[in-house]
Amino acid sequence: MRILFVGINPSPGTYNRGIPFSNNKAFWYLLNKSGLINEKIIDLRDDITLKQIYNTKFNTVYKFGIINIINRPTPNVSFLVKGEENKGRRKILEIIKRYNPKVVCFIGKISYEMFSHERKIIFGWQNHIYNSRSYVMHYPLHGKASIRIQDLKRIKKQLIRNSITNSFF
Repeated sequence: MRILFVGINPSPGTYNRGIPFSNNKAFWYLLNKSGLINEKIIDLRDDITLKQIYNTKFNTVYKFGIINIINRPTPNVSFLVKGEENKGRRKILEIIKRYNPKVVCFIGKISYEMFSHERKIIFGWQNHIYNSRSYVMHYPLHGKASIRIQDLKRIKKQLIRNSITNSFF
């Protein structure tokens, strides 16, 4: 696994579609613009095609994984209960240990805070988790896309530096 993306929890729409970050698809556009995936924008806009890309390429071609700390859909994080993240945290640690991703990318500060229970979090590279580098990226939905693209390009650069390549890098 190249990158394990860690989110907080799914929105109801995303959960029902079975496609991570499919409510507005900003995450997918950012992956594409950063060069981490190579897909047509029109294909990312369409739920049917996006689901096919997710199901057939996300793991096998791009070598990415994605998991939520809490797998219960809510309209926003205020509906989550303190301590609910502990089961997911253990599961994520098991996945990191088993699959040894080169990078664990936390999608937003809140996801890293829920995982690490740290309070003073900065964006960017964090401590290793087992043998994996970890990175906290800006949440894909708020603010300028260029900041998020730079986050993902930093991760891509690290992968290239470590000779973790594929045909589209």
